[in-house]
Amino acid sequence: MKMENKYEYVNVIGGGLAGCEAAYQIAKRGIKVKLYEMKPIKFSPAHSNKNLAEIVCSNSFKSNLITNACGLLKEELRRLDSLLIRCADATSIPAGQALAVDREKFSEMVTNEIENNPNIKILKEEVKEIPKGITIIATGPLTSEALSLSIQKLLNTEKLFFYDAAAPIVTKCSINMDKAFTADRYGKGESDYINCPMTKEEYELFYNELINAEVVEKHSFENGGLFEGCMPIEEMARRGSQTLTYGPLKPVGFDKKYYAVVQLRQDNSEGTLYNLVGFQTNLKFGEQKRVFSLIPALENAEFVRYGVMHRNTYIDSPKLLDATYNLKNTDIYFAGQISGVEGYVESISSGMVAALNAIQKFNGGEKIIFNDETMIGSLAKYISTENKNFQPMNANFGIFNYETKIRDKKQKYEMLAQRSLKHFKNTEE
Repeated sequence: MKMENKYEYVNVIGGGLAGCEAAYQIAKRGIKVKLYEMKPIKFSPAHSNKNLAEIVCSNSFKSNLITNACGLLKEELRRLDSLLIRCADATSIPAGQALAVDREKFSEMVTNEIENNPNIKILKEEVKEIPKGITIIATGPLTSEALSLSIQKLLNTEKLFFYDAAAPIVTKCSINMDKAFTADRYGKGESDYINCPMTKEEYELFYNELINAEVVEKHSFENGGLFEGCMPIEEMARRGSQTLTYGPLKPVGFDKKYYAVVQLRQDNSEGTLYNLVGFQTNLKFGEQKRVFSLIPALENAEFVRYGVMHRNTYIDSPKLLDATYNLKNTDIYFAGQISGVEGYVESISSGMVAALNAIQKFNGGEKIIFNDETMIGSLAKYISTENKNFQPMNANFGIFNYETKIRDKKQKYEMLAQRSLKHFKNTEE
């Protein structure tokens, strides 16, 4: 006799990219879904479109090349029959090697797919208390205050993790160690930092470019004193040419011949990523690449994440979630940016993994943990691995599991991409 399923449906809270992907994947397998979306009853400060899967910022889903981390992630998702990537491909507009979409047509197509799925019931209301049963919380970086309080209560924490600043992150292998050295100030510690020294001439060039670089305009909802406690490095520099050399770039504790020293701190347990200490910034991404590459040891640095300063909400995933985005020992999953992934495609990926595992939970099956030789698996591993300096992360090869002697970056990434795709069945074949 077949055992009766104790669940009737799966709850998905949030009709953004992660939530819509999750709802589709679950419904596709014949399971009923209750999809909660508070629009148009209530809009977050960043949203204005009544449709699901609204794209708020850029309309680019980044590169389509599999030698690019986000491009590889998209191809992995295509092979898993991702609804959102299929809609993005169908509504794409010319953008060279990138996948850019007509944002209105994209949202309309996703909305139509979800609304016409007989296994999905859309409930247009604000969720203030987390419902019972299998639930995927995919409410994004601007989760409503009422639901935030409910999540705080669930997690037994005084607040969710709000961040207003994050420094750029580079790959260790791209740092020129002929122009850098490992050491701690005054010889204390275990040489945990990589130090990038600058002469007076090098510093003055860097300084002048820094204070004249273009910055990002803040959204209206980010005004009102969000950043008082964490000064952008360019704003700090504008207080005077010596402010940085007495602050984050101070050479104290090292050889007196150095005029300024930029310190890099390890950012992941594998030691493949390093962040620029004190370099929280509001510079445009292209400007960050241009200006920060003036630091001699970072002249060819590969930036896997640029510095950001904006309002966001995410949970302390390394302590709370496993590699299936499941809140440990519960029926609750988190997906999207609230889980600690950053970016459109990354959010879709988290929705996919959470959904596949919610399905397993519904059917009494085993968890599905993606191999960390894949980008999907690497992201899931990143957000669920202990990290005292945890910050939201985009897809990048720096979090990938690999050892290779291939020096050429393009050849290396091609090899990693082909290895990853062997883990997926191509649905087009």
